[in-house]
Amino acid sequence: MQPKPKEQRVEVLIDVQNLYHSAKHLYGAKVNFQEVLKQAVAGRKFIRAFGYVVRTKTGEEAPFFDALSKIGIETRVRDLQEWYGGAKKADWGVGIVIDAIRTAQSLDVIVLVSGDGDFIALVEYLKNQGKRVEVMAFGKTTSSKLKEVADEFIDLDDNTAKFLLKK
Repeated sequence: MQPKPKEQRVEVLIDVQNLYHSAKHLYGAKVNFQEVLKQAVAGRKFIRAFGYVVRTKTGEEAPFFDALSKIGIETRVRDLQEWYGGAKKADWGVGIVIDAIRTAQSLDVIVLVSGDGDFIALVEYLKNQGKRVEVMAFGKTTSSKLKEVADEFIDLDDNTAKFLLKK
């Protein structure tokens, strides 16, 4: 991989649930978000990072949210919605899209850390605005079309020793 221009202003948008579930499903492991952030920024001008997270009623994830904040990831928190009958939902898709569009004008690069194909239209929009869009995720669980539309796809499966935490 060639070095990236150091003057590029970079924002990182992390779909925490997407990464968490992929790592758990594929490897039975947790994500090393510090290494993910470092790889995403790649020595360029770091503007900010958002981690989109979900809070449950128990609040057991609070230490994890604190850990994200300590490494420079601003958490965007949404409460898990539970419906009668046990169905649960916590989707950050619209929030991620809004933040990307709202902040894009002051950036050169947006790194989307998610394999969710729902973001294809966002990537196409940002590229049409002259932005470089890099996607980082576990390739095995990433939409093939999302990989195609990104300016660059960084496959976390290629270096699990770096991007996963040892148990």
